[in-house]
Amino acid sequence: MTIESASGKELLFRALRHEPVSAVPWVPYAGVHAGKLKGCSGEEILKDGNKLLESLLAVNEVYDPDGQPVVFDLQVEAEIMGCELIWTGNGPPLIASHPLAGVTEIPTRMPQKDEGRLPMILKVMREMKAAVGAQTALYGLVTGPMTLASHLRGTEIFMDMIRRPDQFKAIVAYVRDIAKVMTDFYLEAGMDVIAMVDPLASQISPKQFAQTISEPYQEIFAYIREKGAFSSFFVCGDATKNIEVMCQTHPDSIAVDENLNMITTKQITDRYNITLGGNIPLTTKMLLGTQQDNMKFVVDFLDSLDHHNLILAPGCDMPYDTPIENVVGCLQAVRNPEETKKMLANYSAPQLDLDAVVIPDYENLPKPLVEVFTLDSATCAACTYMLGAVQDASTEFGSSIDVVEYKFTQPENVARVVKMGVSNLPSVYINGELKYSSLIPDRQALVDEIKKAF
Repeated sequence: MTIESASGKELLFRALRHEPVSAVPWVPYAGVHAGKLKGCSGEEILKDGNKLLESLLAVNEVYDPDGQPVVFDLQVEAEIMGCELIWTGNGPPLIASHPLAGVTEIPTRMPQKDEGRLPMILKVMREMKAAVGAQTALYGLVTGPMTLASHLRGTEIFMDMIRRPDQFKAIVAYVRDIAKVMTDFYLEAGMDVIAMVDPLASQISPKQFAQTISEPYQEIFAYIREKGAFSSFFVCGDATKNIEVMCQTHPDSIAVDENLNMITTKQITDRYNITLGGNIPLTTKMLLGTQQDNMKFVVDFLDSLDHHNLILAPGCDMPYDTPIENVVGCLQAVRNPEETKKMLANYSAPQLDLDAVVIPDYENLPKPLVEVFTLDSATCAACTYMLGAVQDASTEFGSSIDVVEYKFTQPENVARVVKMGVSNLPSVYINGELKYSSLIPDRQALVDEIKKAF
């Protein structure tokens, strides 16, 4: 098979093997968004195997992916291990309880194939393998150790890291073993790529990363390699500070979101010969932009980067209401970049109305104001825990402070982020001053910061 005649699956495999490619592989992360193509809610496709399969097949037909995830839900393992869920309709579920909160003894029980939604997920994986597996690489997404530990333990996990390192190490070892079990299940069901999805890995410092989760991740990626599969380390949020230590865990690929500069990030991943995937902006382009906005982003992306060791993908799981034509525009641009440039020759993007945004008078507030800027706490795990940390700390103050969340999925908040110069999400501002950016604080540290605002 020549490079030019390779299937989409083989094109992606060549990129993951760090070989020459004829084009940049395309991997649209259609999790709950898959349901939009068949008129199903996100909740329906995450609970009903028939609807999930129909939606995934529609994604495969309409978006022509080289690689495709089967399920994008970071609560699958947590649900099995005892976390209660809150379903949100068109988003993945939220974690409502943390069974290891306040617990000192770490359990040893592992997930079983007949628990939770695993029977449905494994069945759909096998069906997708039979239907499209010859031409499309299939991704099995496993919840990464830091995020799963947070689901099970709650915000206590950040205090464990600093004040109870032995407890933290024990929890991480436990969730590392869960990740290996899930890897086995997904590989047996026919998955080609195992992606460890860990939004919370971007919310700790490089030193904390190296000391606490680097070794478990090295074990996981070595395990996936021994099984003959490809691996991906998938983070959300501003992981700029952690790219080097992530590379040192030796995944085949790293996937990042719009918080990162791909040019400088790729310089690091190329040094380690790791394939880099990303990073079409989820909100400003995919959800709220036009088809032309998305096409222009992709052709500019392709022009700015060496195509070796590169994958084009959304920055994370696409929002449910992402217009289908916007994703098709990305497909058009990656498949036919030169033709797309001609189509965009006279296009200019609309400007944000910054004058419509009213910034609080921070010097004359009646009481301290804590502002949490998120992608969307209902769908972004790092955002969920950042907002949760603020809400937990705010119980110390009751009604004597104000707390507000600005979700980047709302157009007016996109303009607010630009006007205030918010560079990374999630972030916490107190009385207009940036206090935490892509680093989730422990409770006492945040309480102390709020006290300073009185």
